[in-house]
Amino acid sequence: MQANNNVQRPRKPISIFPYVNGLLFVIICLIILVPIWKVLVDSFDLSTGYGMKLFPDNFGLDGYKTVLTNPTLATPLRNSLITTVAGTLMGLLLSTLGAYVLIQWDMPGRAFFGGVLLFTMIFSGGMIPSYIVMRNLGLTNTLWVVILLPAINVYNLVLMRNFFEGIPNSLFESATLDGCTPMQIFYKIVLPLSKAALASIGLMFAVSYWNDYTNYKLYITKANLYNFQMKLRSMMMGSNLPTSSGGATENTIQNAAVIVAILPFMILYPFLQKYFVKGINIGAVKE
Repeated sequence: MQANNNVQRPRKPISIFPYVNGLLFVIICLIILVPIWKVLVDSFDLSTGYGMKLFPDNFGLDGYKTVLTNPTLATPLRNSLITTVAGTLMGLLLSTLGAYVLIQWDMPGRAFFGGVLLFTMIFSGGMIPSYIVMRNLGLTNTLWVVILLPAINVYNLVLMRNFFEGIPNSLFESATLDGCTPMQIFYKIVLPLSKAALASIGLMFAVSYWNDYTNYKLYITKANLYNFQMKLRSMMMGSNLPTSSGGATENTIQNAAVIVAILPFMILYPFLQKYFVKGINIGAVKE
């Protein structure tokens, strides 16, 4: 007997979850984008006015010119750039070298050193002992204290170690048979295979350095060594506002400074997003 082809199959019930999910996504995007759009519009608006505007009433670039050329803002911006670049490179250097040492299975005391590093993730000396150590080392009131101190990040080191452990051992064995030293294996094999991890961890280092406020507040008292975030906070509190040579108002300068503070990583994130997600997944998930 032939099967009846006219039998109607039961229809699947229509799910409203995708529509609700999409609606919530749009609402969340608006909640995030509306304040950013307001700050962006006010940074170009030379008129003194408050409230929500779709476009500036009196368009001008004097706010950005003041932020980039006024010495009271240009010096903190330069300090932020110096510490972010130098600190990110230092953090990547320490994280990669430390992670490479921890994957040397035949190294005596490897488990002990790994345990000591993990212990510091849970317990620390505290704020006052850390300050005393930095002062005795002569690092306070220097940019070195805000470069070296955050560069020792055990969490990033553990992520890098997990990534290195995912590299096949056959590559290390082949390189050893070819006469490569451990350091040659490190910069000829390990680093080229770790671009995703380097990009993701480097981005985390850069964001933490660029947005650093606590270390400057604790270890630096000289105003000429403050970074852009310290200056931005003082501006938001209504003190030390720079004067504009053009027609920019205080509100315009404040909003322009906010845009300058968030703009670098708004530009970098879209280009590094795929490396960031890949690096975190590979470094955090063990198969």
